[in-house]
Amino acid sequence: MSHAPPPLWLALPFAGLLISIALGPILARRVWHVHYGKAAAFWALLALALQAAMLGPAPTAEAALHALLTDYLPFMAMLFALYTAAGGIVVSDLAPARPRHNTALLAAGTLAASLIGTTGASMVLIRPLLQANATRQHKIHLVIFFIFLVANIGGALSPLGDPPLFLGFLRGVDFFWPLRHLWPHWLLTAGLLLAIFFAVDTYFARHEPKFAPGEAPMRVRGLANVALVGVAVAAIVISGVWRPGIAFDIFGTHLVLQNILRDGVLIAVGFISLAVTPQADRAANHFSWAPIEEVAKLFAAIFICIVPVMVLLAAKTDGPFAPVIALLSRGDGAPNDAAYFWATGLLSSLLDNAPTYLVFFGLAGGDPAQLSGPLAPTLAAISLGAVFMGALTYIGNAPNFMVYALARRAHVPMPSFFGYLAWSGAILLPVFILVTALFFW
Repeated sequence: MSHAPPPLWLALPFAGLLISIALGPILARRVWHVHYGKAAAFWALLALALQAAMLGPAPTAEAALHALLTDYLPFMAMLFALYTAAGGIVVSDLAPARPRHNTALLAAGTLAASLIGTTGASMVLIRPLLQANATRQHKIHLVIFFIFLVANIGGALSPLGDPPLFLGFLRGVDFFWPLRHLWPHWLLTAGLLLAIFFAVDTYFARHEPKFAPGEAPMRVRGLANVALVGVAVAAIVISGVWRPGIAFDIFGTHLVLQNILRDGVLIAVGFISLAVTPQADRAANHFSWAPIEEVAKLFAAIFICIVPVMVLLAAKTDGPFAPVIALLSRGDGAPNDAAYFWATGLLSSLLDNAPTYLVFFGLAGGDPAQLSGPLAPTLAAISLGAVFMGALTYIGNAPNFMVYALARRAHVPMPSFFGYLAWSGAILLPVFILVTALFFW
């Protein structure tokens, strides 16, 4: 039996899906938001058909089931729990805010993003930020820095923060690895951006003829959901450290008891949140199932289409991705961490950052023990590239466009795709260059 990797053309559905995700919302936004599920289904079915023709129906079905049970289901259970619980936490009654209040709110959101996810933190805090600055004339910078910090960079400290890190956790990276290894990069980046924001906001505040500063009292409703978030966090942490040694095989897929219980608890958290949260609280947050519905459909296709890609990557220098691996390596064969940071990051800004993380995780060897240990700087570069540089464009991370849409609904004249790119390039790229110089060269 040949052990050669499958041919490169089996990766075409994955490439087609990522290109569709990247360009669909830009080139055909109205059509995309109606028919993205059909596009995802097309690429997934094409991937299955090509794999079945090449490898046979039984291995194809087994590989797809394995991906759905071990990656997709836990991924969606985590998102469902955090998205639903965070959507029931309402922060309100903020008075007109001074620049120091805005900076404190962004700092709190940056911290919260690693606890309830970038999507959850964005949903909870974008409305209070806009409410507290409703009388301001200059508000675009508020939303742009919110996207930088709360919707992206803040999520770098835990697998709960951003989908790429949770996928790393599912691949075997320790739950606390991001906190132990990424906090210096996170602290530097977030600190610099908060300082820049304070300076920019102070400048605009001084040119506000109708600016009425005041104290910023805050009222929080939905505290039961705060407790439910704690339950979700505990379930994920326990699943990473508890090893009862009990497992089940489902059509060739090995499922361990701790992961089954974790996913069950996460799903229960979501349904309990729906039961105990008043509809008025969800309405106040403009809660909608549309974002998670889109993620559910697109990621089902992503996890199916990425199966042959991961097999190709596992071949390393013996496979068709050998030239790419060479570009990411130094002359002595050691990984070039700066190249991993920028390659992962720039692709994450144009494609979805979760599958981009998986691809570069595979290119770096795909062994969680090696990447968490001797190759920790490489995994740090991949993780930070995926999380940080999703902030470069509206489409780099799922919460970005949600925040953009809510800001537009609040009559904030948000810049176009390329206008936002000008803001992000001018502010973020120098910071990322500094991060590269300090940590990856």
